[in-house]
Amino acid sequence: MKTPFHELFDETRIGRTSEVRLNHLLQQATQENISPASADKRKTLFLAIDMQNDFMEQGELGVPGSHLDVSRAARFLYDHMEKITQVAISLDTHQPQQIFHPGWWVDDEGNHPAPFTIITREDVQHGKWRALTHQTESLDYVSHLAQNSKKELCIWPYHCLEGSFGAALEGQFANMVYFHSVARKAAPLRIVKGKDPLSEMYGIIKPEYGPHAAEQLDFLESLRSYEYIFVVGEAKSHCVLESLRQILEYYEADPSVTSRIVVLEDCMSSIPGFEAAAEEAFTDWQKAYKISVTRSTDFTW
Repeated sequence: MKTPFHELFDETRIGRTSEVRLNHLLQQATQENISPASADKRKTLFLAIDMQNDFMEQGELGVPGSHLDVSRAARFLYDHMEKITQVAISLDTHQPQQIFHPGWWVDDEGNHPAPFTIITREDVQHGKWRALTHQTESLDYVSHLAQNSKKELCIWPYHCLEGSFGAALEGQFANMVYFHSVARKAAPLRIVKGKDPLSEMYGIIKPEYGPHAAEQLDFLESLRSYEYIFVVGEAKSHCVLESLRQILEYYEADPSVTSRIVVLEDCMSSIPGFEAAAEEAFTDWQKAYKISVTRSTDFTW
């Protein structure tokens, strides 16, 4: 690489506005002597889940460890740029009025739930919490979660509001994603998720529940074409975990695909309190689906 890493990624600016203009960086990208991604004989995917400002350590739903995660992920993309065919990024995208935000619910005194409050079916049935709108649908949603052993409804701080700084792809990581795009002549794939006001959507494939829930079938089918599928992102315990679960469920009968998944465990962190469940799931999946879990610095082609 002609352009040194430190010119593309400034660790002191993670989660903040970038001081380097993208036009300058992308002009440098045109000078790199790297073959276009279309010429790759072995195609690889780099899937970055929700690497957004609000999930950085000072964000509205900051994940401890996320700054190191994004730095390592960017370094991996930089070091292996000539071998990574496609970059895909998911973007959690919300409005204030959604079922998992405080303003959706009130108690008998008109108070909204504090962030990280758990709302169960019994809470709604007994009137502990009442939805301000869509009462029938809201009860149906928490009832479905209970019946299907899903995560209970958690009230999250307002985060990733559409058009806000917090919803944007983290700036230093974005530098690397777009540098790859120009250097390798490959447009990044964007997966926007989480817009349904009546459902959470941790995974990138489909929401937790909804009568009109759609799946990312084209994306799922595209995974067959990659020799390696690298996975990074935030948070390991929620959006990364559920995204992988949905992919593995789709390919549960096809280990030839699931065995190509490489989880870069040092490029993701869990929300505190959920670490044990996440580790258990990833351990189980290594046995059941033959996915690989490794550090970004330990992977060898």
